[in-house]
Amino acid sequence: MSDADFSTRYEDTLVAIEDTVEDSGTDLDYETVNDILTLTCANGSAIIITRQSATRQLWLAAKSGGFHFDMGDDDWICDADGETLSAKLSAICKSQGGVDIEFDFS
Repeated sequence: MSDADFSTRYEDTLVAIEDTVEDSGTDLDYETVNDILTLTCANGSAIIITRQSATRQLWLAAKSGGFHFDMGDDDWICDADGETLSAKLSAICKSQGGVDIEFDFS
């Protein structure tokens, strides 16, 4: 994957997350600044998604830990446990913020 392909896929993922949150009607806020997406839960806790261009990874930081994702065919795949970003982000929103939301990046 080229740097341009990586950047496009990362940016498309941020837009997909924002669109999903916007359309969900949940009590979850988002803000993107300098390619860093912060999801803020009603309890004030944050879930942060960043780009790591040097390793061509997407990183997710939450109360439960930090997770590194490589781009798969349809979704980002966690390099520690093989879980997709869609599944992990949905689970983190539920456990950390009490928000039922389903993400799908395929």
